[in-house]
This record gives sequence, structure tokens and C-alpha cells, in this order.
Amino acid sequence: MPEDLLRALAPQVLGALLRRYGAGQFDLCEDAVQEALLAAHEQWPTRGYPDDPAAWLITVAGRRLIDRIRSEKRRHDRELKHASLAHPLAQQAALATDDSVQVLKLCCHPALSPAAQVALTLRAVAGLTTAQIAHAYLLPETTVAQRITRAKARIREAGAAFPAATSAEDRVTPVLTVLYLMFNEGHTATTGRAVHDVELSGEAIRLARIVCAELPEHGEAAGLLALMLLTDARRAARTTPSGALIRLDEQDRSLWNQAAIAEGVAILECTLPGRRPSPYLLQASIAALHDEAPNTSETDWPQILVLYKLLERETRNPVVTLNRAVAEAMVHGPAAGLAIVEELTASKLQTDLSRLMAVRAHLLEQSGDRQAAIEAYHSAARATASTPEHDYLLGRARSLVESG
Repeated sequence: MPEDLLRALAPQVLGALLRRYGAGQFDLCEDAVQEALLAAHEQWPTRGYPDDPAAWLITVAGRRLIDRIRSEKRRHDRELKHASLAHPLAQQAALATDDSVQVLKLCCHPALSPAAQVALTLRAVAGLTTAQIAHAYLLPETTVAQRITRAKARIREAGAAFPAATSAEDRVTPVLTVLYLMFNEGHTATTGRAVHDVELSGEAIRLARIVCAELPEHGEAAGLLALMLLTDARRAARTTPSGALIRLDEQDRSLWNQAAIAEGVAILECTLPGRRPSPYLLQASIAALHDEAPNTSETDWPQILVLYKLLERETRNPVVTLNRAVAEAMVHGPAAGLAIVEELTASKLQTDLSRLMAVRAHLLEQSGDRQAAIEAYHSAARATASTPEHDYLLGRARSLVESG
């Protein structure tokens, strides 16, 4: 079953339905697409794959949507609306280059709050579950579910039309935020048995390329694409053949994708001059320093530390603070890094407990406090929903026990 094909086609099919039936039917269109994907999953392996998978999905989803419309309590009104519908998007069909981007922009409609924009897009375009979105935002699942429900209702109430392709700048900030979170979930899956979701991270890169093509002078769009390329370049070296995690300092750097690194660095060299520091450009610059270093000891950690301090001022993000703690430890010793971790813990800022405890364990191990490191590794393992991360953290604890 080509799961990557279904994932790539899902927003395209949703876009086709929205074009035909209007954004006011967003909820019904999304449900119809999910039913069509389920039908494909069940039927294609046994009945054979269609010559045009997208057309097959659109046809099946359209039929399911019509069935749903007819079964609604207000059937008569809905059928009248369907019969007389002349949605503005119909005239835009020739202009649309990729329905995934169009659906993304619809989900980032200005009638929605930024948090609702991101939650709805991660669900409709990226196909993330409510649990995955909640983990990315460090929020309860019920909160995220409510945001998605309210966002759909708000679009319906506003009578939101598909966004016209008149301004590539329109809604670019939430679009980039969504693509960033989408890539992160693909690069390091927060749940399940796999470290990566290659199709998801690949789709994020594809969409980022489209956004950059529309906005060639937009620094943060370029920075995000560079960050994705420079981060994804290390993917092949991050796991063993059996899928176990490998730490950055233990990776075989000959496996890193040099073409992706060269492309990411070239984007930075063209984009950085004359621009003020901004979050995605700063993160991409940090990734470039890692990628261009021959090994961990020869990495320019002082420069990375400076960049993390700049990034922390720009974002006020506890994840950035944790990363700064690691860089601080590499420059000034593990005690300096641990002091930052303890400050972050005491602040009670909302952060990923597994990540927090994993960094603490790593720094305790570096400082020589074996027993405290073992306990922290166990705490980090209990807090993660990712099987590879769980196994890796327990493995670190086990190696410390055995070496003691």
C-alpha cells in the first residue's frame, strides 16, 4: 500500500472538493476524503491500483460527500445549495498550481486565531492526529480537538472562500509555522515505532519549495527551506539498520546527504547578507555549522552558542533554551549546561518533559554523576511516546549501569 501516495494526494483531493462544493462544506469535505482514503486502503491491494489514483479518490470522495449531504437533516436546503452552487474557485482552477498549498492557505484564514490556523492545517494538510498536534504544542488533546472543531465552524460561519492567488505574501507567517511543525513531526515522530515519517517530512519540504518559489525574496521562507534541507540531510545516519537511534556525535557523517547540505548552505549564502537575524535563518545557520563540521569536537560550538542566544531572544521558546544548555555545556562544561536546565525546570514553563529529562541525563552523564544520569534517563524514557526514543534512553541508562 503506497501510504506516501495517499498522504500526498489527500490535500489535493480535499482541495478539489472544496473547489467544487465550497469552503463552507469544509467539515463534510474532510470526512469524505478520509472515507475515500479508507476505501483505497481496503480496495486497491485486492482490486488493483487505478491508472489515475487522484481521479479515483476525487470521484469516490465526491460520491461520499453527496451521500452525506443528502442524509443531513436539512437535506432540501443543502441540495438546493449544491444544485445552484457556482463557487468563486471554479474560475480560479486554471491558476491553481498545487491544491495542497491552496488548502493550507484556506486553513490559515484570517478569521481564525493563529493557534486554530496551525491546528487545523496540521490536521487537514499534514494528516497529523490530534495526539501528534497536541504533543507538538505541548497541550492536552482535548484542547487541540476543540480548536479544530471551532476552526471548522468559524470557516463555515464566515462563508470563507478559497484564497485567490493574488498575493503570495498573504498568510505566509502561519503557513511557515505549519510547515515547520509538519517537518519536525516527520523528522522525529513523537509517537509510534519509527524515528522518521519520511513521507511527511518530504511533503513539508516540497510545500516549502513551492512557497519559496512564490516568495523568492522572503528571508524566513528561504531560511525554513534551508533548515529543512540541512536537517533532513542527516537522516540516513540517525538510525541503525534495525531502526535504533544514533546520537549526533556517533553518526557516520559519510552517510549525510552532501547535495542537500550544499543546497541548504547555498540558500543561506544568498539570503543572509544584509538581513537581521530571524528564527528560521538562525536555526538554519546552526544546522549548517553542524553539517559542515568534520566531527563533534571540531564543531564551532562557541558560534552555535551565540546563535542560540540570539534565537532565544527572538522566540522565548523553552526548546531553544534546552538546546542552548547543550551548547553551553560544550563551551563551558556540563555544570554550566545543567544550571540552565535547572533554571528551566524551576520556571515551570511548559516544555517536553522527555526532552528536558533527556538533556539533563546527558549533561549529568558528562559531569560524571552516573547514578543521577541513570535516574534521569529512566524518567525521560517513561515520558516519551516514541518507541525508538524509549529504547534509546533505556539503552543509555543500561550502558551506564554496566560500565559502573
